[in-house]
Amino acid sequence: MAETNRQILLKARPRGLPAAGDFELREGPVPEPGEGEFVIRNRYLSLDPAIRGWMDDTPSYMPPIGLGEVMRGTTVGEVVASRHPDYQPGDQVVGLHGWEDYSLGHGAGFDAKIPAELGLPPTWFLSVLGAPGMTAYFGFLDVGRPQAGETVLVSAAAGAVGSLVGQIAKIKGCTTIGIAGGPEKCRMLKDEFGYDHAIDYKAGGDLASAIRAAAPEGVDIVFENVGGEMLDAALMNLKLRARVLICGLIAGYNAESPTPGPRNLWQLLVKRARMEGLLVADYVDRFPEGITQMGEWLQQGRIRHREHVEPGLVAAPQTFLKLFDGSNMGKLIVDLAADRG
Repeated sequence: MAETNRQILLKARPRGLPAAGDFELREGPVPEPGEGEFVIRNRYLSLDPAIRGWMDDTPSYMPPIGLGEVMRGTTVGEVVASRHPDYQPGDQVVGLHGWEDYSLGHGAGFDAKIPAELGLPPTWFLSVLGAPGMTAYFGFLDVGRPQAGETVLVSAAAGAVGSLVGQIAKIKGCTTIGIAGGPEKCRMLKDEFGYDHAIDYKAGGDLASAIRAAAPEGVDIVFENVGGEMLDAALMNLKLRARVLICGLIAGYNAESPTPGPRNLWQLLVKRARMEGLLVADYVDRFPEGITQMGEWLQQGRIRHREHVEPGLVAAPQTFLKLFDGSNMGKLIVDLAADRG
């Protein structure tokens, strides 16, 4: 094992977009496993929009990251030392750990071994077979309950979750409308991910009118990843008994003042629609079911996915910002070995 463990700590609470001064690089000893613990040498780190919410000292579904604590994130790595009966050196493990070279695992919560016989790229367990894939699978199918012939609207549709939601919706016989930023991402929606309609929110014009042009009879399911004005536009295009699924509200993650909207919640009353939040943590016990089905669809060529891998732990704070300027082209992942001696 290396002599030191590099870690990225939360130094200050961000105001708006995170800045370099909000993070601190620290080097310390590699942890030693206690009874029932094991040490993971992390290889890949997942960067997700939800991490930005954990950086604020506000109530949420998880406790905030404390000042001076290691930044939180999902990693894939190899067990290098163990005092846990179910985890042995050489095992590949995915779990919620930290922005660091080495993490302590406990075999509980989100820790899971990756079966070696699968022979799949480890990054897939941070993307299509990891939390983003399971969010799309269980969130859309269990909460949305789609029916063939329905119309589905997805915001941030070129993202790690949204791109998969659109493809699952097509498998289930739905018409799909994706919202993304810029012509290249809109091309991806149609050419790679099979969306029927792609709306470029950066092109200007009235977003509600653009949705109406693609779905003149309205939308049955909204899979919302953005919130704010985008959610307001979607609410003005609901069908009777529509379902609005709240997966993320990225428009407000870096806002220094309250994000405008949604102002059109009255449409839930008019259309007798429902709005419901979804959290992938509720489905951890069912992950094997979702991974099996997503794996089958991958083998059949019915699901495609993109990964955007950037090098180096030290650059992770800057890489993280790609989630908020839209410059990542796929699931954003850090290759921790790229700058590790």
